[in-house]
Amino acid sequence: MTAAKTYRRSGNDRMRTVRRFFRTMFSRRIVIFGFVGTMFFVLVALFAPLIAHQDPNALTMAGRLRSGSAEHWFGTDYIGRDLFARVVYGTRVSLLTGVISVLMAAFVGVFLGMCAAYFGGIVDKLLLGYCETFNSIPGIALCLTLVSMFGGGMLNMALILCFMGIPGFLRMMRASSLSIMNSDYILAERLQGQSKLKIMYKHILPNAISPIIVMSTQMIGATVMMESGLSFLGVGISIPMASWGSIISEARPYLLTNPSYVMIPCICLALLIISLNILGDGIRDALDPALRGES
Repeated sequence: MTAAKTYRRSGNDRMRTVRRFFRTMFSRRIVIFGFVGTMFFVLVALFAPLIAHQDPNALTMAGRLRSGSAEHWFGTDYIGRDLFARVVYGTRVSLLTGVISVLMAAFVGVFLGMCAAYFGGIVDKLLLGYCETFNSIPGIALCLTLVSMFGGGMLNMALILCFMGIPGFLRMMRASSLSIMNSDYILAERLQGQSKLKIMYKHILPNAISPIIVMSTQMIGATVMMESGLSFLGVGISIPMASWGSIISEARPYLLTNPSYVMIPCICLALLIISLNILGDGIRDALDPALRGES
């Protein structure tokens, strides 16, 4: 009976923690806007085939550079493809590339950051040296070099952006882990003979993950911007795959004659990045003990 009461109490504590998290997160209306905006683009990316019935790469009978109509909501592009379908599928490409690259970078960077903090010594020096060397090179120049070496495409872009994101996660996780290393419970685990991997996975990771969650949310927006910038320059997502950056690049010569052609993908890109940054700020506030009233 005591065990059942303890289980129910722990379950109630978890529910109160979750409710307190969301209450703090959505205490500001601007965060609700960021959450709704982010979820909107996520749903568009997931259900792109159901939302856009036109083939994004198929030429239409309406002709080129047509204005919006009942059949083509955003009109057509410079060779007669449906612009609405290309923007919708571009949402999937840009968001999926950003999410995949950030998740991979977070996984590798978190592991290396814990290793640097836990083992110290030569391991720490080598990993910090890698971060400092990497940060000394301008990001766009490094991206252009890697793309010229390995080519564009969605997979290559995700891997290149992942490689660029690892140092940031590594440094963040190292700093968070170092603040936990001298805790009494870590020392107790060491004295009990627990394995290093178990200590990192069971104790350091859960207590140092909050800044990583916030950084990941905001990093997705920066990664989407980088992918769009490279696609705008013609070295990112391979043609004819739709990407917001490539659509903006194609529409640039028609800025004065057909401004909606340029403005629609630009507005989508701006709204997604703003929404992700606002959502990241809300998550940071919800994970901050001082703002939750726990300090």
